[in-house]
Amino acid sequence: MKLPERAAGVLLHPTSLPGPHGLGDLGPSAYHFVDWLQDAGQSVWQWLPTTPPDGTGSPYQSPSAFAGSPLMVALEPLVECGWLTDLALPAGGWPGGRIDFAAVAPWRMAALRRAAAGFEARASAAERAELQRWASSQQAWLDDYALFMALQTEHDGAPWWEWPLPLRHRDALALSAARRQLAGEIAFWTFVQWCFDRQLAALKAYANARGVALMGDLPIFVAHHSADCWARPDLYHLDADDQPTRVAGAPPDPLGPEGQHWGNPLYRWDRMAEDGYAWWVARLRRAMQLADVFRIDHFRGFAAYWSIPAESPTALAGSWQPGPGIALFEALRQALGELPIVAEDLGLITPDVARLLADCGYPGMRVLLFAFGGDATHEYLPHHYIANTVAYTGTHDTDTVRGWWNSAGPAERRFAASYLPAHEGDIHWGMIRAACNSVARLAIFPFQDVLGLGSEHRMNIPGTASGNWGWRFDWGMVGAEPGRVLGLICAGGGRAPFNLLQRG
Repeated sequence: MKLPERAAGVLLHPTSLPGPHGLGDLGPSAYHFVDWLQDAGQSVWQWLPTTPPDGTGSPYQSPSAFAGSPLMVALEPLVECGWLTDLALPAGGWPGGRIDFAAVAPWRMAALRRAAAGFEARASAAERAELQRWASSQQAWLDDYALFMALQTEHDGAPWWEWPLPLRHRDALALSAARRQLAGEIAFWTFVQWCFDRQLAALKAYANARGVALMGDLPIFVAHHSADCWARPDLYHLDADDQPTRVAGAPPDPLGPEGQHWGNPLYRWDRMAEDGYAWWVARLRRAMQLADVFRIDHFRGFAAYWSIPAESPTALAGSWQPGPGIALFEALRQALGELPIVAEDLGLITPDVARLLADCGYPGMRVLLFAFGGDATHEYLPHHYIANTVAYTGTHDTDTVRGWWNSAGPAERRFAASYLPAHEGDIHWGMIRAACNSVARLAIFPFQDVLGLGSEHRMNIPGTASGNWGWRFDWGMVGAEPGRVLGLICAGGGRAPFNLLQRG
């Protein structure tokens, strides 16, 4: 789907949707939200990564860079197909509010296992053939992922570097034996991924037919305990014991005097270059199957990345190392054509990063919440934007607009109130209007900002290990007014059909 020259959209991860099954998914509420976006004149629905989350719910530490999250597989379609017949909720149902991943994940996985057994017992010949065709089309990543997950289950969740040596080092005979012995478990993980792709394709078609594009998110790094690292350890900085020698992070800054220690293993870019960055080509080909456009996280890492000795507890001992630069993106363009990418270029942007972004031609990001800490020369103020930009009020890592206002100092408040103009009661609409009226080709608003919610509703607090990723809303929090006002603002800014103004 091609985006219009001026578009607007909403950032909301599907797990934040309402629903009876503990967290949001690709089921009925997702279709309802598409309808809401269409009524509000929105052209883009931006998600966080749809890969499987870690145990805390973070989609940025995933066991696969290619797979879809089992937790986002909707259960209602499995009931409709006749594969899942027992869907009893826990006593009293799931409580509202934030997601309890520790309780919800096992319950949903058990339901998926019952559905897989139901498919095995009752699926039609056409359904079985459809699964086989899909599995063949995804074999390049699916075979390793399904075996990886089956082996993880077999070894009680132990990380791959603690498995027996023949499996750790992918001995051909050991892998062949594992595929035979774990065939049923492999079939289960294959079935779950097929359900995810099937449901996402249907939702994407529904959204596109209503003028709504799906915008995905591609983290730059992968987790150490991942099918990707296990399948190709030669592409990462690992030692003889399969442990990282260097890990990813960010350098110290005024907000984080010890920097950020992410812990992801770093790529061996020299080895990736030897086969024309084939792993990255495959990864982006997969991303383009799942979304119309996608954001690449931490774009600056492709120019230079912060490399930390693995034994260092903080990022202080890190150093800048050169990334692949334009060579990677030229290889991607040659293999896949022009890519619908938004570059997350926040943080410390040095001339080499700006040069790489310009050479690639991708739009960068500007976040209004960061604009009022200085004076009128701040580059995130809308009067400094260029058209090839995506304007955000905030992101999943920032406070909400209202939360920012409540904690901002007097000087920041005065500046924002004068510039927008807005005040406490309508500060979220003031920022949305400023982003919408800018020359930026695309403007994105977190749903929490559209609803004018406070800090208690934010999605993530960087640098904290718990209590994140679990925010959900219910339709009783929404009502008619937010969509109506958002539509009016976007219509007036040339980002939504002008006839929305006629409804007042």
